[in-house]
Amino acid sequence: MTNLRKYYLLLFFIMPVIAYGQDYNLNQLLEKAKTSYPVIKAKQYEVKSAQEKIGYARADYLPNFIVADQYTYSTSNNVEGAFYPNEGTAFAPSGGIRQDNIYKGAYGSYTTAILDWKVINFGKVSAGINAAKAEKSRVENEYENELFLHQIKVADLYLLFLINQQLKRVQEFNLQRAEDYMKTVNARVSAGLKPGVDSALAHAEYTKAELMLLESQRNELSYALKLIELSGGDLKDSLSIDTMNFFKDLPSQIITDKDNLKNAPSLRLYQSFRDLSKAKSISIKRSFYPSLSVIGTTWARGSGISRKTNEYRRDFSSGVDYQVFNYLAGVALRWNLTSYFKIHRDYKSEMFQYDKYQLLYDAQVLRQSRELKDSDMQFNVALKQAQLSPIQLEAARAAFEQAQIRYSSGLTDLPTFTQSLLTLNRAEADNYIAYSNAWRALLMKAAAAGDLSLFLNQVK
Repeated sequence: MTNLRKYYLLLFFIMPVIAYGQDYNLNQLLEKAKTSYPVIKAKQYEVKSAQEKIGYARADYLPNFIVADQYTYSTSNNVEGAFYPNEGTAFAPSGGIRQDNIYKGAYGSYTTAILDWKVINFGKVSAGINAAKAEKSRVENEYENELFLHQIKVADLYLLFLINQQLKRVQEFNLQRAEDYMKTVNARVSAGLKPGVDSALAHAEYTKAELMLLESQRNELSYALKLIELSGGDLKDSLSIDTMNFFKDLPSQIITDKDNLKNAPSLRLYQSFRDLSKAKSISIKRSFYPSLSVIGTTWARGSGISRKTNEYRRDFSSGVDYQVFNYLAGVALRWNLTSYFKIHRDYKSEMFQYDKYQLLYDAQVLRQSRELKDSDMQFNVALKQAQLSPIQLEAARAAFEQAQIRYSSGLTDLPTFTQSLLTLNRAEADNYIAYSNAWRALLMKAAAAGDLSLFLNQVK
């Protein structure tokens, strides 16, 4: 008994302050979860990142303008004949053709500016922009689905916390009743009106009531901490919530239309996967098309070797001074014809992905339809149970009052009275649970329909 009381006091002091402070209603906690929960905030940044990718895709239409300036020290031996630049890794030889190599080096300079603008790209840039927009749509729908599921969890935890809060109060009342009847029994035993075994039985029931209260307090604390976590964790371990008439009113029957399932966040997400795959396939297909570019360039060169006398000047300033200037302007058509074989395979691969997402979408429609039918059945049963639970409670109260009178009058034994006490305690708990289950069933119906407003519109 002493250890049990110590545990009771310990649990009392470590529990968050639930009875004081600001009362949070469901809408406030849902908003707090939206703005404070890290996973949801991370998804919001992912949406912003996808928006920037659209700007990146649009920038593909801008021309390439490259400037370069270099200073070198090199020889200038050359010979007639062509060479392959090895994808730009081979240096271009320069200088005149001589009978003998000259290994003396000279300073040189080279400055260039090149403009390359793909003014006609046959829809490649627009396809890339559309793919980026489809990716943003996918990310947005992923965020909306994540937020929807998270809000469903928060609302469900809200109801679970409420019911465990009520169950704790039920056990508090039950403990008080057990204590009162234990005192009554002890007094009658002391007076010799009842056998001593009644005192032991009453003490056992009182201890059992204490254990049930501790269990209800543990459950209440556990759900409070979970609710604080999913709300963003900034409630400083203190939570007081508004019951919002959840245990006074029952939800009304609602009719859900299967045709509206396409607006469910999960189906919109699968639809966005399919749309993204389609946009990617178009972008891949158009990447084979040619590009028509407007090009322009100008360059200047300097060298320590005189172009008039071939005299070598070893000072740096001679190589820096420009000796020649040139410019070029024109148009160029580029088309990598052999890329067709690689791009065609990539396109077919993406189309298979499109078919995959179509089938996943169809599977989600079947799953959502089944969940909607199941939630309808669960809601109807839960609503009927909640309507019957007050009848059970009234009968249990009447039985307890009669058993109490009969025991006090000596017309019945203690086990019969104890059974009526347990029946009343269970009926009180069942009544709260039935009401909570009706609201939770409505929440699950809203989750299956993909529309949280079906639940929130009935919350007062």
